[in-house]
Amino acid sequence: MVHGIKDNLAPLHLHVPEPKFRPGDKADFSDIIIPEVDAISRPDEHASPANIHALAYGLVRVLGDDNRAVGSWNPGLDADTLRAMLRKMLLLRVFDDRMFRAQRQGKTSFYMKSFGEEATSVATTMALHSDDMCFPSYRQQGILITRDYPLVDMMNQIYSNSGDRLKGRQLPIMYSAKDYGFFSISGNLTTQYPQAVGWAMASASRADTRISAVWCGDGSTAEGDFHSALTFAAVYNAPVIFQVVNNQWAISSFSGFAGSERTTFAARAIGYGIAGLRVDGNDALAVFAAMQWAANRARTNGGPTLIEYFTYRGEGHSTSDDPGAYRAAEEYALWPLGDPVTRLKDHLITIGAWSDEQHEALILELSDFVKASQKEAEQNGILGHGLHHPMETMFEDVFEEMPWHLKEQCEQMLEEQRDKFGPEWEAR
Repeated sequence: MVHGIKDNLAPLHLHVPEPKFRPGDKADFSDIIIPEVDAISRPDEHASPANIHALAYGLVRVLGDDNRAVGSWNPGLDADTLRAMLRKMLLLRVFDDRMFRAQRQGKTSFYMKSFGEEATSVATTMALHSDDMCFPSYRQQGILITRDYPLVDMMNQIYSNSGDRLKGRQLPIMYSAKDYGFFSISGNLTTQYPQAVGWAMASASRADTRISAVWCGDGSTAEGDFHSALTFAAVYNAPVIFQVVNNQWAISSFSGFAGSERTTFAARAIGYGIAGLRVDGNDALAVFAAMQWAANRARTNGGPTLIEYFTYRGEGHSTSDDPGAYRAAEEYALWPLGDPVTRLKDHLITIGAWSDEQHEALILELSDFVKASQKEAEQNGILGHGLHHPMETMFEDVFEEMPWHLKEQCEQMLEEQRDKFGPEWEAR
């Protein structure tokens, strides 16, 4: 009998995710459901995760189609704060454009832009306290810009020149700034997730008031570190905010390979018994409101929150990537949630707090500022022009006391350099 049943079964097969559009296709996002603003009202910041499951499947929005901020999630930010937010987002965009061109000019080896995702780093950081610790992935340079980290220092790191605080030891754009609450970026994806939980647990064990916030992309949620971090955070009620920037692509692999065909990324919170929010990532006010809600929750011992920002990566993964090779042309232009900078600008204009003329003037002002910063940074050197930290620094900052064999290797290297370059090198 058992054998008969098996004989009648159809062969098993695997499902291989496939993006809806490929090069040559016409993108059509009409299947994306965009709920009305306030379709799900803002709950109390100490609501039980079991009572807010709908927020993990909906979409938190504040800006309506008429460019006005409405609904219970509206953070009620004044015009000065909104203008400051727009300024930071524009500065990030101008900075990205300038550094992208620098890479194309051979001044650095690599760069990654955050075009289309500016709200997910700027608005989030504005909703945090300045001493909260941020654990970024590699597209959150907006955190540093929002916290007024010097652009020259960011550029020095990108150029790996003599002014690089990290002494050329990190890939370009992998910043580290402890004094600005910015944890070192790692190229090993999602290692920052358990680190953020550990930091938050340490803060709580010291009875501190600071919380941690961590970012990753949609593809990185498939890493084991992501799930280990959520387990520890749930068990110990760590004051940490998990953020998934769902920009639809992990390099050339679309989000389906990380599970987006099954459910939302925010819904993963449900299985861990923590709060989950799915947010319009191109609505800067909604992003701010969600982070503010989660931060208040964490800061008052309400536990961790997982936030998914539903957004779109406007350009390539990096300067090494050609998105035209794997996705339809003009996908970003057709993205139904628009552009975060444009939407915030239009909101300010609608409420009478901004104008197109002011916007253009601000772009020129920021462009001049970034250009001047670049000129100053390039005095410290660019890729391949010799202005870098002395080679012997590669032996430093690893051991408290350098072991004998490293001292020997360092001296051997210095002798070879003296023999090769003579007095000119000695007097460098």
